[in-house]
Amino acid sequence: MTLPLVDTHVHLFSKALPLAAGAWTRPEGDLTTEAFLPMMDAHGVSHAVISAMSLLDDRDAYTLAALRAHPRLRGTVQPKLAQQSPGVVGVRFQWRRRTDPDLTGYRELLRQVAELDWHVELNVELARLPLVLESLLAAGVKVVVDHFGDPHPETGYANPGGTALLRGLATGRVWVKLSAGYRFRVSPARLAGYAATLLAAAGPERLFWGSDAPFIGARQPLTYQDAVNSFATMVPDPVIRDRITRTSLAFYFT
Repeated sequence: MTLPLVDTHVHLFSKALPLAAGAWTRPEGDLTTEAFLPMMDAHGVSHAVISAMSLLDDRDAYTLAALRAHPRLRGTVQPKLAQQSPGVVGVRFQWRRRTDPDLTGYRELLRQVAELDWHVELNVELARLPLVLESLLAAGVKVVVDHFGDPHPETGYANPGGTALLRGLATGRVWVKLSAGYRFRVSPARLAGYAATLLAAAGPERLFWGSDAPFIGARQPLTYQDAVNSFATMVPDPVIRDRITRTSLAFYFT
């Protein structure tokens, strides 16, 4: 019997909340806390982690309220000076589409993140990962890389970005989320290959699974069950999936 799952990457919000002026998309629907909790129960998910999203104008208030009310949830917040709040475990750098990610202005924040034993959740293109990851590790913080590390559609991890990611995993201070596989528009076999590469490099003790619900920007309708099924497809061994789940529980909930 496999363990209940831990979903380490969801976005909870209400469509009643104002979107940021520079939002990269405008979702038609939403996923509220009240809707997500029974969804977790129905799909064998015991715990979940809310990933900070850049779309909202008031970016953290909804997440903080959910974390205060529900101990089975954890979350990351926007990268501003850290303030301890129940359930917050890190800050998220949403650096996709940024021309020149620069950590110069974040030195004090990173010092606080390290002091609180939080982590930096990083969403950036694989080609730009090497410099950013090196700087974050030099700052003494733990790093969780979103969405498989954004493997290249043709070369996967066989490139400088992939090399930097795999080397980062070897430091013991970097983790990768097997999340948002639908974004890559590759076959399930190719996605399983990405997971196999990461498992071979670092083992399940450096990996998490995340659904990326409610699948903002997906080109075709997806369900939460689709995301759960995808995890089983990309990591077919239930023993390995359980070890990934234990890794997630230990990292986020202890």
